[in-house]
Amino acid sequence: MAHDDPDHPHSLLPPEPELRVRALETLLTRKGLIDPGALDVIIETYSEKVGPRNGARVVARAWSDPSFRATLLEDATAACAALGYHGRQGEHLVAVENTARQHNLVVCTLCSCYPWPLLGLPPSWYKSDAYRARAVRDPRGVLAEFGVTLAEGQSVRVWDSTAEIRYLVIPMRPEGTEGWSEDALADLVGRDAMVGAGLARGPA
Repeated sequence: MAHDDPDHPHSLLPPEPELRVRALETLLTRKGLIDPGALDVIIETYSEKVGPRNGARVVARAWSDPSFRATLLEDATAACAALGYHGRQGEHLVAVENTARQHNLVVCTLCSCYPWPLLGLPPSWYKSDAYRARAVRDPRGVLAEFGVTLAEGQSVRVWDSTAEIRYLVIPMRPEGTEGWSEDALADLVGRDAMVGAGLARGPA
């Protein structure tokens, strides 16, 4: 989202999160507190090797396997670990399920807590001041800007991610996908859908 208020006090900082990160990285490197090479490895791991494909596989399994779905909703940390998805920024996971009655949206109002092992690094809009404030205040308006129109009578629940708990949204399974393989189903699940800022794609 590019909706930062130019009159907001935070506008005195560089407007793009990437610039803020670069400035902080430069400062910490000069002080000898971080190794840029090690940082590059971490970033490459989560942006190129982890990414949202892991989360998509979890969702596809939940759509295909009622037993796994029940376990995921009861203890998402254990369910995801059983598939090999665990580690830093994914220690305490909670899965919430979109239904015809309720749509779920995840935000981190304090910073940018996010389930890295499942979704990779958080996108810039997730970290923006605008999203963090407006997702709580006007979730339907935010969803509309992402192109999500909810059904009549469908409520919205906003989940505030923290350092202790990170959330994974299980989007509604698209119609017309009965009998599909998990790999095919995973192709329908994008990162935004697992944050609640989007929907799963329908069959082509």
